[in-house]
Amino acid sequence: MKTSFLFRCINEACGREFELSQKIYQCPACADLLDIIQVGKVLDPIRTKKTLRKRRLSMDSLNVSGVWRYREFLPFTKKEWKHVVTLGEGNNPVLEAPRSARYIGLKQLKVKHLGWNPSGSFKDYGMTVAVTQARKLGCRAVACASTGNTSASMAAYCARTDMKAVVFIPEGQIAYGKLAQALDYGAKTLQIKGNFDAAMELVRDLSGKHDLYLMNSVNPFRLEGQKTVMLELFDQLDWRIPDRIVVPGGNLGNSSSYGKVLYELKQMGFIEKVPRITVIQASGADPLYRTLVTSSRELVPVQDAWTLASAIKIGRPISWKKAVRALQFTDGWCDVVNEQEIADAKAVLGLDGIGCEPASATTVAGLKKLFHISRTTLPEVTIDPDEDVVAVLTGHQLKDPEYTVNYHLNNLYEHAVYENVVVEKARKLQSTYANAPIPVEADPEAILRLLEL
Repeated sequence: MKTSFLFRCINEACGREFELSQKIYQCPACADLLDIIQVGKVLDPIRTKKTLRKRRLSMDSLNVSGVWRYREFLPFTKKEWKHVVTLGEGNNPVLEAPRSARYIGLKQLKVKHLGWNPSGSFKDYGMTVAVTQARKLGCRAVACASTGNTSASMAAYCARTDMKAVVFIPEGQIAYGKLAQALDYGAKTLQIKGNFDAAMELVRDLSGKHDLYLMNSVNPFRLEGQKTVMLELFDQLDWRIPDRIVVPGGNLGNSSSYGKVLYELKQMGFIEKVPRITVIQASGADPLYRTLVTSSRELVPVQDAWTLASAIKIGRPISWKKAVRALQFTDGWCDVVNEQEIADAKAVLGLDGIGCEPASATTVAGLKKLFHISRTTLPEVTIDPDEDVVAVLTGHQLKDPEYTVNYHLNNLYEHAVYENVVVEKARKLQSTYANAPIPVEADPEAILRLLEL
């Protein structure tokens, strides 16, 4: 049977299917989220694992990529591989973290560090697939709302094509390490007055009505790419499946994609054991946690989400339904940690020689908290010292170096305004290829005029 791919609405009461050639992100019938499903040939686990291992020795660009090496799991046929846009992403290491393990109370801890990607975060796993789809569709411009990592990744991959990258960022709420990347890679960067959620609402509205292809995680192709993190991890572990996988919770694309691929692998017979997904959020940006503990059937948003871990400072995560589905399937859990717990966990990871951005450190902070929860009152939540745990670190340390320096200089505050003041200057350099961010009101018509769309 010939293999084909389709969009399918995740709402079981709807369940409608659509062709991938359509430029859609949500179900046109009920506006719920979409999955990409594979119809046709089922992969043989033994043969496929041997093929994947053999590809690790190949220098072909598709095999060098830690995403496209697993292309049988991605929604593209062989004739469509010519559209692939790759920067050699993936191949991120699994590292032992003994000091962090002792800090938590575990006998051992592994970390999968996705910050070693070309743009320094996990976003590259999904962006290579989403930009490839945009190229296949013949798109002229792509757009995203971002707290930093998405914009950096999208800009980098678009720089490898002839597509225009348009970034919507919340004014004054993005780390310089991330903003610098979007500017350097040539993206048109618009500073929107408001928070991430306001920027997200704006870009979704514009992409639905105009020639902008949306690249946030509501785009199912993003999650298809991100699910290869689990394929790469299991391949690196020689398919010895861990007990638990811990991941930060922001827009919830990662936990959603991991749950999806774990379900697919279980259905196809690649794995027998399913690891428990544990999502950790910052206490000031914890909509998933609030939704779960109140047993709400609708998202409980955080109106003014706040955390110094800017990558997860999101109050209305797009993928929350898929994340709930992932936790239900894997018998997982969601919890929260405060700013002090995040900062200390980040410093402890540093003592293992493993630098990461603040959002990544929520995983170690969350593990420590769950380890010390009473085994008498909440036995289903607590972590056993012998568990085989993999913590996913999502971003590089140099994404937000000011945070690290301020912590170690005893100058880190939950709320503060820091100023960089030039006290002496001489021999100014010309910004010959300058690409400054553009402050703009959250006005769709003004933005369209600016972008000439």
